[in-house]
Amino acid sequence: MPTLEGSCLCGAVRYRYHGALGPIAMCHCGQCRKAQGTAFATNSPIDIAAFELIAGNARLREFASSPGKLRAFCGDCGSPIYSRREDLPGVLRLRIGTLETPIDARPSHHIYAGSRAEWEVIDDGLPQYAALENGPRIA
Repeated sequence: MPTLEGSCLCGAVRYRYHGALGPIAMCHCGQCRKAQGTAFATNSPIDIAAFELIAGNARLREFASSPGKLRAFCGDCGSPIYSRREDLPGVLRLRIGTLETPIDARPSHHIYAGSRAEWEVIDDGLPQYAALENGPRIA
């Protein structure tokens, strides 16, 4: 089992993940765009039991961006670390940009591509879904 390490921008929040990443999705929903300050968030579902916060527990903050969905970030620098849904208690959606360990995995698809920013062009050839990956594909 691989061990991956990551942190926030200021280094106050540090974590280890003892497991394999799930499929890496690029989410283009309006909430992810606002939370990341860019065109999309790059996320991977991971097993919460294999996630270890090794520093910064007191600095980690959670924001309820919608009912039942919490976004965790560093309270000092604002870096997003993960999100979690109360209806999926064993899963975190890790923000891949916070990893420090190199990975071989690559993004596999786009979700909420139907609500992408009007200035964004998606031309990487990966599957695009209007909403979630179990819904209609748009490209």
